[in-house]
Amino acid sequence: MSFFKRFTESSNPMLKDEVYKNSTEVLDHELVGSDQAMTINGAVNKTLILTGIMLVTATFSALFANMLFFWVGLIGGAIVYFIAARNPQRAGTLAPIYAALEGLIVGTASIIYASAFEGIIFHAVTLTIGVLLAMLFIYKTGIIKVTEKFRAGVSMAVGAVMILYLVNLVLYFFGINMPFLHEAGPIGIGISLVIIGIAAMNLLLDFDNFEKGEQYQAPKYMEWYSAMGLLFTLVWIYLEILHLIAMLQSSD
Repeated sequence: MSFFKRFTESSNPMLKDEVYKNSTEVLDHELVGSDQAMTINGAVNKTLILTGIMLVTATFSALFANMLFFWVGLIGGAIVYFIAARNPQRAGTLAPIYAALEGLIVGTASIIYASAFEGIIFHAVTLTIGVLLAMLFIYKTGIIKVTEKFRAGVSMAVGAVMILYLVNLVLYFFGINMPFLHEAGPIGIGISLVIIGIAAMNLLLDFDNFEKGEQYQAPKYMEWYSAMGLLFTLVWIYLEILHLIAMLQSSD
């Protein structure tokens, strides 16, 4: 197996169906009862809690704008995310920390874009909610079904985008801008639209994880684990929409 394929297939362990299947081995329903099993409602509630935490730190980082917050959130969030992905049983502790770190990224990025583009935060939030609701409708109506092939395809696409982001980050530290990625031209806008499309497809996997967790009667901590995955996708979509709107306004 090539390095690229190995990387992309394991790029987001939170998307893997096996994580939910395997987690059921931890839970002995005959001893602890079904009240200790994951439910969709529980995962939704955990998502709302994490969103609230994220909004608090996002507000803080927006009021006291400093790029240090962005880098702490980016690096710290990545570390916490991958620790949780490999240790789901610790998600109850790690998820709130992750949400707080994501808030630092969101708040800093938002205030930077808002200083240059009037009304961009409102439009980005509105479009992010719109994408969330649209993909939820698509999932519930079965317009797009989450099959194993679909899950693998989206996971590989997400991995490819993460590689793109990583290369762009490395080049940034050397003072090099990746061609087209940040340019407000047809190619740059097209790339951004493709990335948003991949992130939107990722939402379908997040929704399916909620259902799979309840279906497999996964342990209660998997609610936090699933909520983390959904928060990751929503923040990703929001930041990419901010980037897209900025490019569209710059090209006018």
